[in-house]
Amino acid sequence: MEINLEPSWKEALKHLFEKKFFKDLVADVKYEYSTSNVFPASKDIFSAFDHCPLDSVKVVILGQDPYHGPGQAHGLSFSVKPGIPFPPSLLNIFKEIQADLGIPIPANGDLTRWADQGVFLLNATLTVRAHEAGSHQKKGWEEFTDEVIQTLSKKRENIVFLLWGAYAQKKSALIDSNKHLILKAPHPSPLSSYRGFFGSKHFSKANEYLANHGIEPIKW
Repeated sequence: MEINLEPSWKEALKHLFEKKFFKDLVADVKYEYSTSNVFPASKDIFSAFDHCPLDSVKVVILGQDPYHGPGQAHGLSFSVKPGIPFPPSLLNIFKEIQADLGIPIPANGDLTRWADQGVFLLNATLTVRAHEAGSHQKKGWEEFTDEVIQTLSKKRENIVFLLWGAYAQKKSALIDSNKHLILKAPHPSPLSSYRGFFGSKHFSKANEYLANHGIEPIKW
């Protein structure tokens, strides 16, 4: 696992690289890749950062874990590569966008086009063992990504944070709500989407906030 972070992120987070938790994390993840089937491909671990340099982030959508099925995860939360069937949560995201903004459900679930507009699709844990959800939690990834969220909160202004589900909502403690917009809703999974994710209108609310602050809205 190479730390091939996009340069602006590498500079902002370089103080972490010498910390024990991060060295242990890198060693652990390298071992996992050498001995197990791990997702995403190692070149894609930091894909969300590659598409969203620190100064270009407009919206943060926080996931918990990468998908753990073959061919699904490619380093962007909730996203899957073209040709991969929509996971249920992603389909519900597209359904809410359709209801909120009238945008048809797209042909594929690749959210790279969002990332390239400044939507930072960050998972709290950046790797996972095949078919073992949560298998790389509590190895140090969360400590790293908490620092990422705090860095955005401190160094930037007027970012929209979309926090879906109880896990993501706990991260609101890391964000300065005086400088940023925090929108909370239930998770888009089939288990909870009908408890308030549907009808939350987060996508139109995010764009309205961006426009009101002179920032180009997202083409969802």
